[in-house]
Amino acid sequence: MYTLPHFKEPDEQVVIDFVKKHPFAMLIGVDAEHQPVATQVPVFIDERDGQLFLTGHIQRKTDHHKAFEQNPHVLAVFTGAHAYISASWYENKEVASTWNYMSVHAKGVLRFLSNAELYEVLKRTTHHFENNPHSPSLVEKMSDEYVQSNLKAIVAFEVEVKELNHVFKLSQNHSKKNYDQIIHQLQQQGGEAKEVADIMEARKHKVFNK
Repeated sequence: MYTLPHFKEPDEQVVIDFVKKHPFAMLIGVDAEHQPVATQVPVFIDERDGQLFLTGHIQRKTDHHKAFEQNPHVLAVFTGAHAYISASWYENKEVASTWNYMSVHAKGVLRFLSNAELYEVLKRTTHHFENNPHSPSLVEKMSDEYVQSNLKAIVAFEVEVKELNHVFKLSQNHSKKNYDQIIHQLQQQGGEAKEVADIMEARKHKVFNK
């Protein structure tokens, strides 16, 4: 991971809040033959007695399920909006263009959960993402026959996070004039670029009022 000091957030809660805001993680592992595997799934991050845990579920009998059975070490990658930054926007244009982005890497050890725990994970998942207590798509609103048949195809997991790293690369190493110009240029583009600009604007006081 890119780990220059000025791209670090000193408040770990800000990093955890980023994970909660971007829960669709890339789970990466290595199987018994040392081949990489990966899948993208929504996960929750929780703290219990000072320890961070990730929780979610995956489909059974996939390459990643088999790999995590053989090797429980996992890397979960969380990413947000990103944007190309042109050096033509800088006061000094004789430097390289770059990319602004935010990313969190959680390394840990995965264990698979019981069927009872799986059901609770699904309840939490549907309640959180449906965000509607009356939705017919909540697990407990579905027929038991349908739920039980689908439980056979998936498995819940929990990852005990051993290491949490991040990079919030948002032009913090530039002058205020460059910083403001980057924000202006990104705002004109809309979409993810504007989202990056809005994040930079919200964080500007941290960069220049230290």
